[in-house]
Amino acid sequence: MKKTKIGLLGLGNIGTGTYKVLEMNRETIEKSLGLSVEITRILEKDTGRDREIHVDPNKFTQDPQDIFNDSSIEIVIELLGGVEPASTLMIDAMNHGKSVVTANKAAVASNFLKLREAATKNNVEFRYEASVGGGIPVLKVMSSVLRANEFSEVLGIVNGTTNYILTQMTDNDLAYETALARAQDLGFAEADPSADVEGVDAANKLTILTALAFGDYIPPEEIPTEGITKVTPQQIEAAKSRGNKIKLIARVAKEAGKVSATVAPMELAIDHPLCGVNNEFNAIYITGNAVGELMFYGKGAGPLPTGSAVLGDVMDIIEWTNRGEGRK
Repeated sequence: MKKTKIGLLGLGNIGTGTYKVLEMNRETIEKSLGLSVEITRILEKDTGRDREIHVDPNKFTQDPQDIFNDSSIEIVIELLGGVEPASTLMIDAMNHGKSVVTANKAAVASNFLKLREAATKNNVEFRYEASVGGGIPVLKVMSSVLRANEFSEVLGIVNGTTNYILTQMTDNDLAYETALARAQDLGFAEADPSADVEGVDAANKLTILTALAFGDYIPPEEIPTEGITKVTPQQIEAAKSRGNKIKLIARVAKEAGKVSATVAPMELAIDHPLCGVNNEFNAIYITGNAVGELMFYGKGAGPLPTGSAVLGDVMDIIEWTNRGEGRK
């Protein structure tokens, strides 16, 4: 059976989740593709950590060029996180003729145009479904079956940490500090939660959604962004009295021919579909002029849901490459 070889940059939580999804669903994946898939080289410094998976030690390297210079590797999965060196490494991989798949919203948002340009220049694929919404397949839908629409608005609850905290403050009357501590205990929030609670993570994802929905690139630092640290119990109760809930919303809309994007706590009517999205779950609510209103809901993070989306992109690239339908 023909084999597709893959290089993996980073074996942290998401990298491990991706590896696990490939191993536990290998039979299904390979039957669907009609070929075998193997991660043959892994860029990782911490090779001794117990990840509850078996990895041949010979696969590890600390030099990315071992992956880029290996002509047998067709696809590189980048799961290092952060803007750099991830962005530079992805571009280098594409310059070596490798297609790239990533879940790295910070790198994609900061260098969206450069990464797409590198893919076009090198006639390879660049896929990033997992960068927004984890396992929720919203980006592929927007760029394929919904392409015939003109979008007017995209609303997203795209950060599970902040949604969990606001849910606990709203439904259980917890103080912000208590809700944050509980989120950290459950693994929904980092020890330093600032990127989440200040809205930075949501702004990165909104940059990507904006580019797909409207074709406009708005860097995350140019999106007016407000997090949830200033949301008070009094504001939550006042919203309840009006029949509303406060949610951290990433919003982009086209009004009077102008595209505008914001991230901020917003009051939504209790009967709005996004008000039913609670705790760590994510949802993206899209309005198109032909299809009307759609909502995509599910786990927006986590190693296995994100790994599912990563491997979905990998499988698409393999199929398109084998049919000769990749970039021309």
